[in-house]
Amino acid sequence: MHDRRGGERIKIVESGGEPISRHDLDELYGLTLGEALASDLVILSGPHSEDVLPPDVYRRLAADITTGGVPVAVDLAGERLAASLDGGVALVKVSHEELLADGRITDNDTDQIADAMRAIRNQGADTVIVTRSNLPLLLLAGDQLRVVTTPTMEVTDTTGAGDSLMAGVSAALARGESIEEAIVLGAAAGALNVTRHGLGTGDPDTIDKLRELVVVRDYEGDETTGSVSPTQLADMAKETE
Repeated sequence: MHDRRGGERIKIVESGGEPISRHDLDELYGLTLGEALASDLVILSGPHSEDVLPPDVYRRLAADITTGGVPVAVDLAGERLAASLDGGVALVKVSHEELLADGRITDNDTDQIADAMRAIRNQGADTVIVTRSNLPLLLLAGDQLRVVTTPTMEVTDTTGAGDSLMAGVSAALARGESIEEAIVLGAAAGALNVTRHGLGTGDPDTIDKLRELVVVRDYEGDETTGSVSPTQLADMAKETE
């Protein structure tokens, strides 16, 4: 429960929930798998409390859903990320803070993050996306590392930006768009989200307009700059044509 009457998000009370019993877990697993196999793409994300679901559930779901021919995207870290990779997934989205917490990197260095992304790919992911706070996103698809730069927006609340990114990427992939098109849509959705108080919200028409300001380019080393202005983005886009 949050109090946002003053414009800021103030946590009033938080409850993580109790661990799910074995019987309930079996029922939940069966329902989830049934719905997943009728979908175009499935997102697996973590519970609010670490104790609600055991990590192995994510391994089993990733493996069984993939066996059913449905791509799996995960927004996970820690043991749940490792478990899902054992099952095999189409896409991983993770933040550099989560990579730090997991011990996969020791600082926010692009080359170090790139090595961690390749390790994640080798452990069972087809594509890896890493968010880096105010720095450009990183995308590893195949062997090519790409940098995804978004326009500078006036920040109201950063909460939910990662969820908006994941939603945009997943929606595009589910309707058959390429990973490059998907990351542009996701980046635009995430950029718009920071201008709003709502979590994971945004007007579709505005997101489509912001897509034109997102630049995807190959990584060439020494990526230390953050978001840039629309004019700089236009110049970068001309350079990549």
